Amino acid sequence: MKTTNILATGLLLLGFCMPQHLQAQDFFKDRKLNLNEDGSNYVKFTFLTQAWLRHQDFNPGSTINGVAQDNGTDIGIRRYRVQMYGQLTDRVFIYTQFGENNFNNMSDRKVGFFVHDAMGDYAIDKEKLSLGMGLSGWSGLARFASPSAGTILGVDAPLYQQSTNDVTDQFLRKLSVFAKGKLGKLDYRIAMAKPMNIQKSANYNPTVTTNATFSSEPPNMQWNGYFQYQFKDQESNQTPYMTGTYLGKKKVLNVGAGFIYQKDAIWRLGTTNDTIRENMVHLAADVYYDAPIGSRGEAISAYGSITHYDFGKNYTRNAAVMNPANGTKDPTILNGSGNGFPMYGTGTIFYGQIGYKLKDNLIGKTTLMPYASLQHANYERLNRAMQFYDVGVNWLLSGHTSKFTVAYQSRPVYHTNGDYLDRKGAIIAQYQVFFN
Repeated sequence: MKTTNILATGLLLLGFCMPQHLQAQDFFKDRKLNLNEDGSNYVKFTFLTQAWLRHQDFNPGSTINGVAQDNGTDIGIRRYRVQMYGQLTDRVFIYTQFGENNFNNMSDRKVGFFVHDAMGDYAIDKEKLSLGMGLSGWSGLARFASPSAGTILGVDAPLYQQSTNDVTDQFLRKLSVFAKGKLGKLDYRIAMAKPMNIQKSANYNPTVTTNATFSSEPPNMQWNGYFQYQFKDQESNQTPYMTGTYLGKKKVLNVGAGFIYQKDAIWRLGTTNDTIRENMVHLAADVYYDAPIGSRGEAISAYGSITHYDFGKNYTRNAAVMNPANGTKDPTILNGSGNGFPMYGTGTIFYGQIGYKLKDNLIGKTTLMPYASLQHANYERLNRAMQFYDVGVNWLLSGHTSKFTVAYQSRPVYHTNGDYLDRKGAIIAQYQVFFN
């Protein structure tokens, strides 16, 4: 209620501040609150909700409030977003985003709404160079290190590309100074980020072992970069978030490469129990193709990438999206509780996703877009390659504005010694509403 009142008050104040010569239809043109006659200066608001209904098998030993559970059904809010941004002058751009992630029946109540982004930038050259700073998703490495949540191809983004997600950043956002722009068809972003305090991360453990972990010493600056050559239609770089699929509205072919580097980010114990400090170095290359391919609205979306992560010797880290379990009775399971699995680790990752949009008006005025994705990772600590796959179909009721997705996900389970044990699955139904 408080947030709604703030938004309403802001809209009312903008209405009072609107120049009298601007008519209502001009003021709200293209879903923007125009600040001048030609609409080049404006403020815009967007809203997104992604709600999940899910049934899945849990990792061995999982418990919910101390009670053993091997499977379960849950309902949750995967993402909720409110964006407020604007081109305030010809050179000044501001962007803010609020919301919450992963709210389910296990979550703390009334505390999840937080600031995702708060940044501004100034255009030295309107196309070639903008400089900015703040809390933002201007990160390095790969296309979906900063995904556009409302345009994801499948039920979720390739989260592994957010390499320090909620460890030394805030759900991929970093406190940074950044530069971005376009040099012809070359789109670039570079950033200097200050890693957040590791002691504040959810699963912080100060113990140093022979397996690498993030150091709890004061962090050095982190350097990020991502560069892509856009062969066909040019994509906007007004915000850091990259479109998952255009549903045939653009013809895009990009080849990109990126990096993340941080000196002495990692530590571990050596053979004589001495502390060894290591640099964190990540490198990636990718290709993205999204285009119409037929005369009746058909379209294809495809993405492939190769990533090398160096988090130090034998590093792995679990991810458990909207985890429905909060404990485990089996400490020999590397995955931990619920739906966790080793998404991150030192090694090489191959990732691919592909989707095909069927003709328009396939089912009344709606259509379908089936998709599939696979993350194949050769992590140093694991004795068998980690493969996580996701297959499903989008029912495009009104493009990305109203979208229903049904998906099946499969993840591997490992012992702490790195041996493969089993696979577990999940069936997810998502409904998305996106006002953009």
